[in-house]
Amino acid sequence: MNAADTAWILMSTVLVLLMTLPGLALFYGGLVRSRNLLSVLMQCFSIACVASLVWFGIGYSLAFTEGSNWLGGFSRVFLNGITRETLAGTLPESVFVMFQMTFAIITPALMVGAFVERIKFGAVMMITVLWLLLVYVPVTHWVWGGGWLAARGVIDFAGGIVVHVTAGVSALVIAIMVGSREGHPNKIVPPHAPWMVMVGACLLWVGWFGFNAGSAVAANQDAGMAMLVTHLSAASASIVWLVIEKIRYGKSSLVGVVTGTIAGLATITPASGTVGPIGAVILGMMGGIVCYYAVHLIRIRLKLDDSLDVLAVHGVGGALGTIMLVFLASVGTGGTGLGDGVSISQQLGTQIIGVVSVAIWSIVATVIIVLVTKAIVGLRVSPEDELEGLDLSSHGETAYHR
Repeated sequence: MNAADTAWILMSTVLVLLMTLPGLALFYGGLVRSRNLLSVLMQCFSIACVASLVWFGIGYSLAFTEGSNWLGGFSRVFLNGITRETLAGTLPESVFVMFQMTFAIITPALMVGAFVERIKFGAVMMITVLWLLLVYVPVTHWVWGGGWLAARGVIDFAGGIVVHVTAGVSALVIAIMVGSREGHPNKIVPPHAPWMVMVGACLLWVGWFGFNAGSAVAANQDAGMAMLVTHLSAASASIVWLVIEKIRYGKSSLVGVVTGTIAGLATITPASGTVGPIGAVILGMMGGIVCYYAVHLIRIRLKLDDSLDVLAVHGVGGALGTIMLVFLASVGTGGTGLGDGVSISQQLGTQIIGVVSVAIWSIVATVIIVLVTKAIVGLRVSPEDELEGLDLSSHGETAYHR
């Protein structure tokens, strides 16, 4: 055991959990109507609880133990065999389990943003359990657990594929199958509390240092550079989004600039262990531009009710970073370079295979999950409950009392 590594990953674990509780919950909560605020907080909090138990029961074992190229084994079911002395690399295995658990928590929570304000709470819980087992756990094994994508040499330092592509693609599938909110796309619903969105985004930004720098799984140079490039990408994407809004509308919005922040963070995630500072700024600028127009395409042109832009920001950002890291990994700009004897074209092919295969798997598995959930517990609340708001109709509470 290495004490410095252990201390850093303990801290990183706290930071990544902070991203969901309360970071993501506040970010999403501020974006919805006031009568649905508590429902979003409830969904994020409850997902954290149920995902933790799934990870404890079978998720960790299937993701990170030896098995096949497609799925791990059962040697760590219910964390069997993990004691205070058991190590995972230089860490106590308990610390590694907990660190990876926080990733399993935030990934399904990200999807909530695509179908807020009209889905049944029970459906969210059932989808979370099935999605973790059928999408997140297998993909984690493919990329980080020694599976077939790892064998091909795919680069995904902190979750561009594992977290952002899976969540972004699946979120849109669920949103389409649940259906649009009443009045969409003709009725524009402004965020009820932009200040809350900003607070949530700030917590996400800080927590992302644990997400990316913690993925070095050590207190070393890789962690330091990952933290630096994460910050630079977030900053550059934020300014790009701000400038685009100023040019198009004459004003820059608070919600817009912090959405740019999240786009920059999502884009740098897979590349944070590969690019240097210059590459990070370029990648952040690209993430700000591409994700901004992805939001416009999905929301305005295609009129899809991905309510809080999960695919456009997380899915597109994660895929963009996963592919563009190939061109920005130059040692001359502070990057690590590609593997020995690996050409840009070879690595690019591997990265594209990773993104496309995981996206297809996510679509197919999510369609099945939603159909099963619909048959057992149903998907959508009644029009009356939707009009009243999910806070009262689903949870019997209100966020604000007058």
